[in-house]
Amino acid sequence: MKKALEKIPKEMLRDLQGWKNAPVPLCMGGDYRALTWCCKPGLPLTFGYKCKRDQKLKEIGMTSEEFIRIKEEFSEEHNWNSDFTCYGSLSYCCMRQGGCSNRDPALLLRYPGTEFSEILKTYYALKKELAQLLLKKAKNHQIVLDYLEDDI
Repeated sequence: MKKALEKIPKEMLRDLQGWKNAPVPLCMGGDYRALTWCCKPGLPLTFGYKCKRDQKLKEIGMTSEEFIRIKEEFSEEHNWNSDFTCYGSLSYCCMRQGGCSNRDPALLLRYPGTEFSEILKTYYALKKELAQLLLKKAKNHQIVLDYLEDDI
């Protein structure tokens, strides 16, 4: 694990199926990788009063438009578009392990005949991949280098 990840308090990390040491959401104090859990800009937010998405995007040198484009291209590539989800794509969905009434039906439709634990493992592994993609596309490389698994 790189230096930045070693300094993150354990309460800010979760071991998920498919993603060990995943960050908690930004609104709960997560690191830059947590952008993978963030909602679509320009739409109402449940926790808007404590949303740090726009601040973190600015810090890494990414516009809201770039963020949307990356998430939507990822969604197209992985067939993650869904009318069930809040923002039309699983790429904007959260990390809730206890279930989500919007995300979970979308996942079941996307991966039919698969055990739900395996579906979640795939979901979290792909969210990790999306987190890495977002950071690789950041213009302020210095701020994200220690959060990347591969060099850019």
